[in-house]
Amino acid sequence: MDLHLTDKVVVVTGASRGIGLAIARAFAHEGARVIAGARRPGPELDALHASHGLVPVAGDLSRTEGVDALVATALDRFGRIDVLVNNVGQVVPRLGGFLSVTDEEWLTTLNINLLSAVRATRAALPALLETGGTIVTISSVNAFLPDPGVIDYTASKAALTNFSKALSKEVAAKGVRVNTIAPGPVTTDIWVGEGGIGDTLANALGVDRDTAVQQAVEGIGGIATGRFTRPDEVADLALMLASDRSGNITGADFTIDGGLVKTL
Repeated sequence: MDLHLTDKVVVVTGASRGIGLAIARAFAHEGARVIAGARRPGPELDALHASHGLVPVAGDLSRTEGVDALVATALDRFGRIDVLVNNVGQVVPRLGGFLSVTDEEWLTTLNINLLSAVRATRAALPALLETGGTIVTISSVNAFLPDPGVIDYTASKAALTNFSKALSKEVAAKGVRVNTIAPGPVTTDIWVGEGGIGDTLANALGVDRDTAVQQAVEGIGGIATGRFTRPDEVADLALMLASDRSGNITGADFTIDGGLVKTL
């Protein structure tokens, strides 16, 4: 199926690894002109620059200056923006419970998971209104599957999904679509990499990483398919939502979790 993404100008935040890297790569392979923002772009984005013309942009996307520079690069290079993918995010297990989470930690989580997307959307929206563009934001199943072990993360993702839904109602009549994706656990460094959630839980429980991850998943109900989602599977969904093949879909949230969430 032709997704009609050739030469579309796509801005991706948090693009150096995990889901963001998979999304940046997928758009590049579809022939889009990708501007990929990250604190440290890294060799994978450099390789995509060489092979597909992807434009890596280094910057702190948790700050207004970093987001503004990313959007300005897209407009300077290509003169327009067709798609914004908000992917910046962070999760820290709160093994000490709610009372262990400080104000500073709450503010950091909200800044990275919510306000980074708010700022990127604010910066890119004028250009998206000109092109009738699309915003795809990576949220989480924790937006509606509260988990006390990541209490600040789950609150921030609920706010992110709500923000996106509210914005969709404002801009739909102006030709801009806004949708969210809610992944469950994904095989990225956040879960299975060195120093990730798996290692944090393993150290606390006194078991190996695989056992810790398995216990964590079982503790939130288990995954029906028996495996984590792959980053490229999330990327494929992002491509479809960005494409005019889904031209009448807006204000929607799409779960991709292998059947983790058992409720309607």
